[in-house]
Amino acid sequence: MMREKLQVVQAAAGAVFEEIAGDKIPVSFANDVAAMQVVREGVAICDRSHWGIIRVTDEDRIRFLHNQSTNDFQILKPGQGCDTVFVSSTARTIDLATAYVTEDAVLLIVSPNRRQYLIDWLDRYIFFADRVQLEDVTGETAIFSLLGTKSDEILAQLDLSSIIGQAYANHQLVQLQDVEIRVAVGSGLATPGYTLIVPADKAAIVWNHLIETGAVPLGDRVWEQLRIEQGRPVPDKELTEDYNPLEAGLWQTISFNKGCYIGQETIARLNTYKGVKQHLWGIRLNAPAEPGSIITVGEEKVGILTSYTDTEEGSFGLGYIRTKAGGVGLKVKVGEVIGEVVDVPFLTRSPDRSDSSTDAIHS
Repeated sequence: MMREKLQVVQAAAGAVFEEIAGDKIPVSFANDVAAMQVVREGVAICDRSHWGIIRVTDEDRIRFLHNQSTNDFQILKPGQGCDTVFVSSTARTIDLATAYVTEDAVLLIVSPNRRQYLIDWLDRYIFFADRVQLEDVTGETAIFSLLGTKSDEILAQLDLSSIIGQAYANHQLVQLQDVEIRVAVGSGLATPGYTLIVPADKAAIVWNHLIETGAVPLGDRVWEQLRIEQGRPVPDKELTEDYNPLEAGLWQTISFNKGCYIGQETIARLNTYKGVKQHLWGIRLNAPAEPGSIITVGEEKVGILTSYTDTEEGSFGLGYIRTKAGGVGLKVKVGEVIGEVVDVPFLTRSPDRSDSSTDAIHS
């Protein structure tokens, strides 16, 4: 395996490994509380190499992806990127992906448990005359996220400051320790930071250099806590056949001006007629609760809990709640647990909602 040297280095730093989506990844560095604090006050580094990377090439690649997902690829130039959602013909969510457009390809970072599914799904829509090639390059790469308020300082120390201040998902190829890496704006969460795509056989070199420069290692458990606190939806929890991307709060990933794409008619109709019947919210809880628990107001069922985490401030979850039930400040019960609905920074709301948070990280 090409990332074995990286795992040796991580193990020496106290990493505890588990297998996720067929990959062995560090879930903790025995520093979870400290790493969370570093995200708020410094800079942490998270190994996301178990996330998938699909390389889309050939002459029709931009048109193809434009027609297969929610965002506008035809306005993107090499060095730019976007978040986009792959949806079914009925606009049910398959995955939230990040796309980076290069001179000769588009790189898609996709969720760990959607890599093969998406390749198979996209392949079904490549017809005889289409000049599109799909390649799974996950095994050839490592993905690191720099997270935290001092991420810019790390890049400046490494002479990589040309990317600082650029728009979300803008990216550049740079040299670090004689290794060519791609650095992109955005950490993958609402926390400021950057995403680094690194050759797998050089990943240990880059990881070590970032640690030496001041980044603190952060395991997947802390990433999971952060993504729930911030409201990033993931497949099999918030992104399923039961929900569309408007309900999931992914308005920033949707172009309402582009032409037809898979699921477009349903999404346009929901937007035009204000037909979004439920929304994803954060829920502060007074005790732990199980995902799948029913959310009620009084005796009425209004939603379902999709994710749960313990935080320094107490119990916290994500859940879908019927639009008519209310939003921020709504008092609910999750099973037998008392909770209050709160907004979360990753998600955006319809621009015509009074509780809109359109200043989220991707807007």
